[in-house]
Amino acid sequence: MTMHPLELLALIASVVMPLWNIPLIVKIIQRKSSHDLSLFWLWGVWGCMLLMVPWALVTQELVLKVFSFVNFILFTSVVVVVMKYRSGGTDV
Repeated sequence: MTMHPLELLALIASVVMPLWNIPLIVKIIQRKSSHDLSLFWLWGVWGCMLLMVPWALVTQELVLKVFSFVNFILFTSVVVVVMKYRSGGTDV
């Protein structure tokens, strides 16, 4: 089975795009604070990703499957780091 060049490009982008979470994680760790990030935004994005995972499990679309899993794993890492470095307060 050969992959269309646009599908290959989309597949590469589906892996590369979530990697942009890594600089955010590094910045939070370096500052030892995640207070400037909205918990409302954080949990909203993560919740939407979680709701997409079941479809990623059953779809035959490789790009969506790869993107959903890679993005969910890396954004879950963001959630873990944000919560670890949360500097108190209850702002959303």
